[in-house]
Amino acid sequence: MFYEPKDGHGLPHNPFNAIVTPRPIGWISTRGSDGRDNLAPYSFFNACAYEPPQVMFASTSSKDDRDGTKDSVANIRDTRVFCVNIVEFAMRDMMNASSAALARDVDEFAHAGINKVDAQMIDCPRVADAPASLECRLVQIVQLPGAANFTVFGEVVGVHMRDDTLVNGIFDVTTFSPLSRLGYRDYAKVEHPFSLSRPKE
Repeated sequence: MFYEPKDGHGLPHNPFNAIVTPRPIGWISTRGSDGRDNLAPYSFFNACAYEPPQVMFASTSSKDDRDGTKDSVANIRDTRVFCVNIVEFAMRDMMNASSAALARDVDEFAHAGINKVDAQMIDCPRVADAPASLECRLVQIVQLPGAANFTVFGEVVGVHMRDDTLVNGIFDVTTFSPLSRLGYRDYAKVEHPFSLSRPKE
């Protein structure tokens, strides 16, 4: 099968998200200039640079009360900071609950029963029990083609790792099973990592 996205695919559901998988989930926490906290998962997320360390996530829809975008991007525009929290399999239900389209004055931490603490380097909350959290300062927001497509780039200025994730000096994903996004309503957990040495030539 071949299709041009502009012409449609003719399938019951869009296969694009299922093709580009698995994708890590960035659980983005922000605090608005009004002091209200927000938490939302984004599966268009990844690391994008080492030195200095930088990450990105993309928001692709909007809310009626947020002027063409969603709470996360609107808050970051105002405050220029955000935190990326890594989602473990054990937190899947809380992550899913935080994805609901709630009013801007609703705190997703409270709504989903998630413990939060303040970040150290930025004025922002983070998920207290996450395997890892990355405190970020905004580098830039890029508007992509499409009505509500924004990609947010941030520099990581602080890194939190839960103590049990460090094994012999290595951040060990087998201690918590990272959750990843597949297509449609499907997810997967990482359970069987393996190593490959990069060839010299």
